[in-house]
Amino acid sequence: MPFLLSKKDYFSASNTSFRYKGFLLIKQCNQSWLIRPEKSPLLLLPFRTAICSLEEAKIILDKKLSSITRNLQVA
Repeated sequence: MPFLLSKKDYFSASNTSFRYKGFLLIKQCNQSWLIRPEKSPLLLLPFRTAICSLEEAKIILDKKLSSITRNLQVA
């Protein structure tokens, strides 16, 4: 017998994603976030956050982007 999801289970299992500053923030089932660039060149490799809100994930991304910007200015 094949495994079938009800509509409720299907929509709760689907990922929610947001675009922010050229990155995709994809909510995971465990309430963490997968953050990856939308397109190349990759200035920042994809990474996962700990369990946090969307706003906290944006802050984490902003901090990583600002550290990359500082490193590029020094070089």
